[in-house]
Amino acid sequence: MTIRLGYQIPNFTYPGEPQAIFPTVAAQAREAEAAGFDTVLVMDHFYQLPGIGSPDEPMLEAYTTLGALASSTENIQLSALVTGNTYRNPAMLAKTVTTLDVVSGGRAILGIGAGWYELEHEQMGYEFGTFTDRFERLGEALQIIEPMLRGERPTLDGDRYTVSGAMNEPRLRDSLPIMLGGSGEKKTFRLAAQYADHLNLICAVEDIPRKLEAIDARCSDVGRDRSTLEVSYLASVFVDESTHKAREIQETHARKLGQDPADLRENRRQIVGSPDEVAGQIKETILDAGVDGVIINLIGNGHVPGVVAMAGEALSPLVH
Repeated sequence: MTIRLGYQIPNFTYPGEPQAIFPTVAAQAREAEAAGFDTVLVMDHFYQLPGIGSPDEPMLEAYTTLGALASSTENIQLSALVTGNTYRNPAMLAKTVTTLDVVSGGRAILGIGAGWYELEHEQMGYEFGTFTDRFERLGEALQIIEPMLRGERPTLDGDRYTVSGAMNEPRLRDSLPIMLGGSGEKKTFRLAAQYADHLNLICAVEDIPRKLEAIDARCSDVGRDRSTLEVSYLASVFVDESTHKAREIQETHARKLGQDPADLRENRRQIVGSPDEVAGQIKETILDAGVDGVIINLIGNGHVPGVVAMAGEALSPLVH
């Protein structure tokens, strides 16, 4: 499993009626596959996130969507970025992602994290708990999920979860990869060092060197060869053939959120420009810093036919 160039679909607010949503999602996934992306990812949320839109904007359930994308694509890997552990029983999650792997012909990745969006938990009836609670639950969940993905039958009588010889059949492989997402240098990175094949970083670009040093330290703490843990970075990209138009798209998105476009210069996770400019920035600030790959989203115009292809064609030479 490798994620060198991933395409995340973070929003489903598209022109047209609700029945047009999934065809637009599937078109983006097929365009990404043809343009050199190796993975397509969706968020595991029930409401839209504050940095993207209002909570009542359209949000598809992740694994139903990924299952449908398995039939809409041929080769591209499929994942949530990332599954909220608080929403799902861990044994059931192992079964869900393994089923996705079977129906997709071995293309599933389990992306998982501790969960953080409190409003969803409150309104949907899921326990939120404290920061410590959520990471304790994630740690126990991984003790169940990881062996189930490998064909083992775990038994755990934990503080949060209990299983007794849990089985997980059928499986296509004993190496279904696990990806953790986040930026926590102690808890998230430690769990990644213990259980994950891949870690996706969410942080400002200037923090990447420090994050990589912390990942090295957590791998050393558990006696793991750091080279066996892949690392990618999540970037929000605003791209157009015209640099001016790309900035207009970014500014339109900022105004939608009630933000002052002048403040965008301070946003160190957004990359803006023409395809060549975006590729140059990603190479200089992310890949040259030592990250193995990049996952991008195109919040402003990814649903427009041709935009995903434009981004992929510029970025794929950097990672292949």
